[in-house]
Amino acid sequence: MADPYQKTLTLIDAAHSADPKQVTPPQSQSPIPYELLYANKMTKYLSLRSPSASDALRLAVRAQHLRRWEVPRTDFPATKIGYHSWRSHLARRQAEIARGFCVEAGYEEPFAERVAALVRKEGLKSSGEDADVQVLEDVACLVFLEDQLEDFQSGYDEEKVIGILRRTWAKMSERGRELALGMELSGKSKELVGRALADDSAA
Repeated sequence: MADPYQKTLTLIDAAHSADPKQVTPPQSQSPIPYELLYANKMTKYLSLRSPSASDALRLAVRAQHLRRWEVPRTDFPATKIGYHSWRSHLARRQAEIARGFCVEAGYEEPFAERVAALVRKEGLKSSGEDADVQVLEDVACLVFLEDQLEDFQSGYDEEKVIGILRRTWAKMSERGRELALGMELSGKSKELVGRALADDSAA
C-alpha cells in the first residue's frame, strides 16, 4: 500500500496530466502535458536548492499551478489589479486543491494545512519569514528563468523584460541567485539578465 506522500504525489500528477496543453521537452519526441513538465522542473530545482526538503515542501513545490489552466487570465480584468486578483485567486484555489489531496491520501489536517500554507506562500513577506516559503519562491523564480523568460522576450519590449528580471531577482535568496547565475540560458537571455543586474547595481 502506498504511503500518504506517494498517494498525494500521484493525485497531484494526475491533476497535472489533465492539462490539455501539450509540449515536447528538449531531447524528447513525445509531448507531455505542460503542467506536468512544469512540475518536473519545480522538483528538479528543489533538489538543487534544498536537497533535504521536508515532505510538506516537496508536495507544495509539486502542487504549484494545480489545475491552473481551468482559470485563464482572461477571466479577470486586463489591468494590474486584475492580474493580482487572478494570482491571488489561483494561490487560494491551488492551495485548497492540494490540501484536499493530502487529506484524501491519509494525512492529518495539520500537515495538509501546512502544505496549503506553503502553496499560498504565507509568511514570505512577513517579519517572521518562513524559510520553506523562501525556498519555494526561489524554485519558482528559477523555473521562470528556464521555462518562461524566452516567451516573455517575444511578448514584451526589452525594458519591460529587464524590469521583470529585476523584480524576480529581488524575490530570491542569495542561494537562489547563485543557482540562477549558474543556469545555462540562451545568449539573449543571458544578455538581458546581465543588463538587469547591472541596472540594479547602479540603481
